[in-house]
Amino acid sequence: MLSPLKLIILAALAALPARAPRGEDNTLTEEEKKAGWKLLFNGKTTEGWRGYKKDKMPDGWKVIDGILTTGGKNGDVVTVEEFADFELQADWRISPRGNSGIMYRVSESEGAPYMTGPEYQVLDDAGHGDGKNPLTSAGSIYDVYAPSKKVVKGPGEWNHTRIIAKGNHLEHWMNGEKIVEAEIGSDDWNQRIARSKWAKATKYAKETKGHIDLQDHGDKVEFKNLKILELK
Repeated sequence: MLSPLKLIILAALAALPARAPRGEDNTLTEEEKKAGWKLLFNGKTTEGWRGYKKDKMPDGWKVIDGILTTGGKNGDVVTVEEFADFELQADWRISPRGNSGIMYRVSESEGAPYMTGPEYQVLDDAGHGDGKNPLTSAGSIYDVYAPSKKVVKGPGEWNHTRIIAKGNHLEHWMNGEKIVEAEIGSDDWNQRIARSKWAKATKYAKETKGHIDLQDHGDKVEFKNLKILELK
């Protein structure tokens, strides 16, 4: 027979609101499906992706246990589809001293994707030299806007990214915190570009629609839960 105290505890637990079941990796909840989200990676194949300026995926990009990964020196990969205004979400983890990135609105008109698409920096901040400069640290709009705070987790830990691009408005989020907000073409933007590596890149951030690019910077990087919501 249960004691009065145990009965009180059980009653209190029963009164707590039920938690929604945690979704499996690389899947959409019913609410996300209704809202219009779509997966960019199904956790099983590389369908919907190809190499930058190529018609197929580089052999070095693999799907291993539901994770899209490269060991480095295999080249960038891009979505087959192009996107204009969107919210992109992804989970990533980087190797020690590793460097990668997520670029968006990428055109294949230039020699490299970073010549057109702004980059969300993916980095081991503590171990890589770029982490010493806020403008090139994790979550930055690479070499243009530094993150407002450091919330990145270290190598081997998963980081959650949100990128919002609507018209000229850009936002970078990491692990639930908004860390960058910018307006393409504003006076502040133009001044920063003039001081950046992109001062002479005439097509940088000029595309209103383009591919999502996952950067191969020569280091091991892993991605999962890549999904996108196109904004009307």
